[in-house]
Order: sequence, then C-alpha cells, then structure tokens
Amino acid sequence: MSDLLLLGLIGGLTLLLLLTLLAFAGYSGLLAGVAVSAGSPPVRNVTVAYKFHVGPYGETGRLFTESCSVSPKLRSVAVYYDNPRTVPPEKCRCAVGSILSEGEESPSPELIRLCQKFGFKVFSFPAPSHVVMATFPYTTPLSIWLATRRVHPALDTYIKERKLCAHPRLEIYQQDQIYFMCPLARQGDFYVPEVKETERKFRGPVEASDAQVDGTGTDTMSDTSSVSLEVGPGSRETSAATLSLGVSSRGWDDGDTRSEHSYSESGASGSSFEELDLEGEGPLGEPRVGPEAEPLGVAKWPREPSTPEKGEE
Repeated sequence: MSDLLLLGLIGGLTLLLLLTLLAFAGYSGLLAGVAVSAGSPPVRNVTVAYKFHVGPYGETGRLFTESCSVSPKLRSVAVYYDNPRTVPPEKCRCAVGSILSEGEESPSPELIRLCQKFGFKVFSFPAPSHVVMATFPYTTPLSIWLATRRVHPALDTYIKERKLCAHPRLEIYQQDQIYFMCPLARQGDFYVPEVKETERKFRGPVEASDAQVDGTGTDTMSDTSSVSLEVGPGSRETSAATLSLGVSSRGWDDGDTRSEHSYSESGASGSSFEELDLEGEGPLGEPRVGPEAEPLGVAKWPREPSTPEKGEE
C-alpha cells in the first residue's frame, strides 16, 4: 500500500510540475496570437544610447544587461541590421541600448554623460510615416525566446507576400509588451555610423577581388561583381541597405544597391503605401496619418540621406 501511495504522490507531483510549466509558458506568451500589420509607428522620433555589436545575435544579452544596469528605468531597444538566416553569425550587426527621449523632448545632459561614461554612443532615429509592426507579450524572460521564434517568421511572411521594402528590424521593450517595427520609409536614418564602417570593410575585399584585368590591360568584372554587401544608411540587410524615401522606390537613387542578404530582400519590388491595408493607431493612441503626413508632434527631419555613397557618387 505504501508503494502505491508513493507512486501516486510522484505521479501527482509530476503532473503538477507539468501543469505549472505549461501555465508559465502560456503566461509568457506561448498561446498569444501574432498579428502583423502596417500603419503608423508605435513610437515617435527617439534619441537612443547604444552599443554596436558584430557577431551572433545570441550574444547580445550582456548588452541588454549592461544598458539596464546603467539606466534601469528606460525602455530597451535593439536594431538588427542583418538576417541571421542568410548572413554568417560572426558578421551579423546590431545596435542595443536604451531610449533616452521621445518626440520633442530632449535627453538631459546628465543622462547623456552617464551613458557615454560607460561607453554608449548617442544617436537619433526619426519617426517614419509607416511601418510594418507586431507586438508580443513581455511578462517573463521566456517571452523573449518565444517572441524571436514566432514574431520574426510572421514578419518575414507578411513582408514577402506584399513585396515590401521594410528594414531594419527594431525591437522596443516597453512595460509588458515587445514592439517589433520595420520602417517602410527613411530606413537609411536607422543605420548607426558603425554600420557604414563595417560596410566599407566588407565591401572593400569583394570589390578588389571582383575587378580583373584582361590581357589587353582592360579592366573587366567577373560574374560575381554584381553582388555587393551593403549595409549602411544607404544599403541594407542584415539591416543596412540603401533605402528609399518611399516604399515604391528601391534606393536613395535609381540604382538598387541593397545587399542580397538584407531584410529588404524579403520583397523583390516595393509596394506603394496606397496598396497597403494600413491598420492601427499612431503612438499614444493617435489616429494614423496619411502617406505623406508626419505623425503629430514629431519634429521635422531632413529627408536627404546621410549615406557616404550618395556623396561619393
């Protein structure tokens, strides 16, 4: 009889443990639906303190921890420039940090100095008129693991089916929600300076190996010369490709200089804003704006890209 009681106790505890794990996973977002839509961005223009990272995205946890330790009350943000499915892990680029201010508010000089003291750099992102976005519950650390495996595939499918030029990919951790955002316009303004520097390093050896000299001394280009690894405010994927000011065009100029591995390659041709079924509201519950209108309360940003490629041409 005692053996039966012991087995029953073990079975009950095992069942209770399984139910507890299932409840924890459900609370973390295991059963949450993922709805992807296009509309106004969930945030206005922001100023961020960030650290740049080149390497596997799985190694960015320490940057989040460091950012939160410096300013625990601020919202965390991450910008991913490369598609880890097509780019080698050691070449994936991202920026991780905290949002110092939003909208017309300016960050305090003391806060900026504090972040810079710990090696963070300060950069500003604009508020694009339209984005592809999704949300996911942020209730436990497991929520992050679930979100990366559920939301990103949904974004890939949405962008590919509609042939959109949407990049880079931003994650904003705000209270109990994770906001995923892919700009449909002004993408180049979301590339931090380090992206341009790594682009030059990656592109230089490729261009040098592509250029060949034939027997007559004439320079010729190999078949692979049409492939360039672009990633800066003007080139994209892994999150840095030359972007258009609008979804209907494919680059800052007429030429398409995006990287073949960029998130923007999810769509072969950019669809216009008018063809999208824009949903949702703007930041703070404001109604979404029209294709040509900037969100209310957003300071005007220059529309000229700051990419070196444009000035060099």
